[in-house]
Amino acid sequence: MTTDAGTVAVDEQARGQRPRRERGERRSGQQTRPLVLPSTMTVQYLADVLNQHHIDVIKQLMRNGIMANVNQLIDYQVATLVTTAFGIRTSMAPEPDAAAVRSADSPDGDNEEDLVTRPPVVVVMGHVDHGKTSLLDYIKNSHVADREVGGITQHMGAYQVEAGGSPITFIDTPGHAAFTAIRARGARVTDIAVLVVAADDGIMPQTIEAINHAKAAEVPIVVAINKMDLPGADPERVKRQLSENELLVEDWGGDIISVNVSARTGEGIDDLLENLQLVAEISELKANPEKQASGVIIEAKLDRKRGPIATVLVTDGTLSVGDYLVAGNASGRARALINDKGKNIESAAPGAPAEILGFGSLPEAGDRLIVAASDREAKAIIGRRERSNRSTLSQSRALSLEEVVNRVELGDVKELNLVLKADVQGSLEAIRQSLERLVDEDAKVRVLHTGVGAVTESDVLLASASDGVIISFSIGTEPSADRLADRMGVEIRPYNIIYQLIDDIELALHGMLEPVFTEVVVGRAEIREIFGGRRGTQIAGCRVTDGRMVRNGNVRVTREGENITQTTISSLRHFRDEVNEMNAGTECGIILQGFNDFQTGDMLEVFRQERARR
Repeated sequence: MTTDAGTVAVDEQARGQRPRRERGERRSGQQTRPLVLPSTMTVQYLADVLNQHHIDVIKQLMRNGIMANVNQLIDYQVATLVTTAFGIRTSMAPEPDAAAVRSADSPDGDNEEDLVTRPPVVVVMGHVDHGKTSLLDYIKNSHVADREVGGITQHMGAYQVEAGGSPITFIDTPGHAAFTAIRARGARVTDIAVLVVAADDGIMPQTIEAINHAKAAEVPIVVAINKMDLPGADPERVKRQLSENELLVEDWGGDIISVNVSARTGEGIDDLLENLQLVAEISELKANPEKQASGVIIEAKLDRKRGPIATVLVTDGTLSVGDYLVAGNASGRARALINDKGKNIESAAPGAPAEILGFGSLPEAGDRLIVAASDREAKAIIGRRERSNRSTLSQSRALSLEEVVNRVELGDVKELNLVLKADVQGSLEAIRQSLERLVDEDAKVRVLHTGVGAVTESDVLLASASDGVIISFSIGTEPSADRLADRMGVEIRPYNIIYQLIDDIELALHGMLEPVFTEVVVGRAEIREIFGGRRGTQIAGCRVTDGRMVRNGNVRVTREGENITQTTISSLRHFRDEVNEMNAGTECGIILQGFNDFQTGDMLEVFRQERARR
């Protein structure tokens, strides 16, 4: 039996061993098949696999604006920046639970005879005070089967109602921000979005945001024109405003279903539910109830008596009491399942919501839930995910325009998703029209959302969920949005000149935009004395004159203003103690990687590369 060299490397890395290099592949030019790399690895491991010195690997990372030492974890995407520079083709070793995760989104690969129709999952969005909660309350109270149990559990974030003999699952979220926050975590939850618009108020800013979030999610939209019982109701004005936002209702020759309703009197509610069933039939929603369950966590809370409780929406398979569960970095065994009416159940079918008791810790909303074969397998999956998360946190990078260029060249991106924010409406329209005219044979611009005013958390969530970039023109960013963008890896590109903005996007589409980096000096030190070390190494006795010296930092040696060499600090000592950094005014001993030719009076300058904002 033959074994792929890269697969051997992955197996040996999992056992903590250095990978063996297969004969005939010791040089990148002799590689005959893609090198298989794990999802996460250390810089030293990558250097060993590539048969390169770790300094050369670190230099390639530096050229791409990434500072990492030999023991630092990097992910596969970062590793490909190095392998591409060395001309080596790679592929990523599949995660053992990848197939289970994929099944959370679709029943692809199931036999047609195993698939059955599942209930549609509906989310209700719209402007505040336009009647979302009132509409949901009326549907709950008038269309719940088996009312003798006492109705819906009010705190549960999802529930089912009966309409025409068929169930519909509603997700009760605070609005489009929560809907997109779940989608930003990679979970496709909803099948249909109901847009609630007040007939007396019309389209409002939050309504437009909800429209754009639903469009970005690429889910069918059904419009509920609410408050038809009020004297000032004007549904035709609402339909006109919808057309101005590229939603043309059926009455006006479009394909968007609109229903006039009143959450107070119940007018049109049955028609709304009937139309939701119609859209579901057209979508042909299917699932396989015979397989192991997968789903999405809608919400989670800690109960003082019962412990962690998670509300799950089952998307495929059947969830049963006793199943071993994994959701995000939480695992456990389902001790009990409770349906939306507060009754204990033995199992939950596809499309059904349920509360789960049995998690050891709280999962997060948006986490995908899968069923493991055993407690041991569940813990193994958690371990792999924790290692992957540590790598992601240490090397989180935004989907920048430069990243888009790389993906366009690889054929991974066909659209450049943008969120546009500007200071005034006139600038916004001019920028949008100019951008939408930009078309490349490999990619085009897709404007997800536009708005006037500072960049908000909602903008960041939308960009993150859609792999988009935020473009801001002559405006700032809310501090909370700035922090969220850093945490979620979303790039916010500020501009003050329109033609620079248009030029950058056009260059990105044509695959020509180069990253711009600026050098930041961290600290300087003067060599006062030179000592002999072990194995012929020289130790530079230094005094830090400015900033700080950092172990493993990039450093250049200058002599009388001339650059002698550039390397890294391999050892930084204060007396006999190894330290991570030394501040200005202190004395220390420094050993440089691969350089011993010190002279008294030489200057050491530690620096780092930072991506410059255009």
